[in-house]
Amino acid sequence: MDTLDLSYRLAVSLAGAGARACAGALPRGWRMRLKAEVPELTAGRWVWLHAVSVGELLLAEGLIGRLREAGHRVHVTTGTPAGLELLERRLPTWDQGSGLFSGGAFPLDDPTGLQPFLRQAPGAFIALETELWPGLLEALAARAIPCMVINGRLTEKTLGWGSAWMRRAASRLTLVAARDEASADSFRRLGAPTVALGGNLKADLPSPGTLHGGWEALRAAWAGAPVLVVGNSVEGEEPWLLATWAAVRTRVPDLRLILAPRQPRRFGAVADLFAERNIAFHRASCPFPEEGLWRTQEALLLDTLGDLPAVYAEGTVALVAGGWAAPGGHNPLEPVRAGVPTLIGPGYANFSDLVPPLLAAGCLQIAEAGDLEGMLLAALAVAPLRPGVPVALPETLAGALERTWALLAPQLPPVR
Repeated sequence: MDTLDLSYRLAVSLAGAGARACAGALPRGWRMRLKAEVPELTAGRWVWLHAVSVGELLLAEGLIGRLREAGHRVHVTTGTPAGLELLERRLPTWDQGSGLFSGGAFPLDDPTGLQPFLRQAPGAFIALETELWPGLLEALAARAIPCMVINGRLTEKTLGWGSAWMRRAASRLTLVAARDEASADSFRRLGAPTVALGGNLKADLPSPGTLHGGWEALRAAWAGAPVLVVGNSVEGEEPWLLATWAAVRTRVPDLRLILAPRQPRRFGAVADLFAERNIAFHRASCPFPEEGLWRTQEALLLDTLGDLPAVYAEGTVALVAGGWAAPGGHNPLEPVRAGVPTLIGPGYANFSDLVPPLLAAGCLQIAEAGDLEGMLLAALAVAPLRPGVPVALPETLAGALERTWALLAPQLPPVR
């Protein structure tokens, strides 16, 4: 261990000791990580798959299917309370009775936090997107355990923040399957020794699951009305989006709304905003009412996790938010794949690999804030009430899961 590794270990050990000393006063996310454990597993025979939060867990669906088909024993970790809630819901579906999957919180990156995971160390570690934990990667590299990042995403801005600790962590990666060429170049400059282009796994996700039976009453009540589905709205967008919807309703009076905020911690605040504007709405986290009551509802607040991809197909037109209040944007593939006319804001830097081919194929429109009302009216005028017939994505976006699996599979432990 050299000075650089020692300085990191001392820093995180002090932070971990402080966190454990005042655990009761810490936010829930810290508390769950302090309690992170792994079930009894055979050392070297299991795969540790880490997805930091909700988006990464959803992104892992296709890979999880491949791991299950190949017979690998997998423990999935996540680092946020919302991620843990979704993980607990999805594990039975992922496992399918095989007994191959377990899950829980990701530990603190200090010796005490990592100890339960290293006592019976995995045969491989896989992280999605941009998860570089210097303490963990040092410990795994010392044990010659393959460490991979898939769908690797690293922007110039993130690269600029790369400390010596992050560069050392990147140097210990066995493989990076980068999502796009720009990210591949950034990982190489950060010091990752083996970087290949895997592609964006968002383009190869399985079809979304079915919604629960309560949706039948909503469908029946709203069958003759157009529905606007707004996904992944961020703070600062909802007041303007609700005002835009209200303005469009002066021309399309029966237009219903389904709105899904991006962050679960904001569900309550958005519900208050609906109430302040006297919008008759229902929260999806509450039991669904009968058909007659749905006829009196103008909107649904989608405050559940993991349902948005399937809900897009319930719409007439979709807005993928996040690109009006911030430069990054959110994933437009879900409504596009459902065959729903889709509009996004001009801020889509986080999806610059996906948006151009979708625009070229006529699958997507970009709406400046001042143009959104008119573009919505135009789209509603020609779209069928429920146009959700799945469509094929442009060929340039296909094949990411196959390429990623081909890169990953040789690094995985043997299956019993």
